[in-house]
Amino acid sequence: MKRLVITVLILNSAVITAQQKAISRKELLKTTVDQKVKSTEIQEITMSAGQGAPEHLHPCPVLGIINSGEAVFQIAGQEKVILHEGDAFYEPKNVKILHFDNASAEKPLVFTAIYLKEGSEETIKFIK
Repeated sequence: MKRLVITVLILNSAVITAQQKAISRKELLKTTVDQKVKSTEIQEITMSAGQGAPEHLHPCPVLGIINSGEAVFQIAGQEKVILHEGDAFYEPKNVKILHFDNASAEKPLVFTAIYLKEGSEETIKFIK
């Protein structure tokens, strides 16, 4: 009887441990990319407190995620939005980015950018 109780306790413990280690998925971004992707370049970018990027565009599509901080983000023809830690974003190929600015005057902004390249194009072109 003791063996049966111990076996049940061990199996119950294994089930609880497996449930605690379950994989979860959260959709961050779903977008269509009109690009043949032959290579990718992934960069972690840090912007100082209060720093803003000049108007720019990307010769390739860019996917990204905010690692820490908040960004003021605006694509030409769209409203400004605030991206928070954990938010994903998409910057279309050859479309002007009016704002990608650190929203905080006190903390750095850190984000990961994934450049979807068709060839040897640059990652960014500054307009101003």
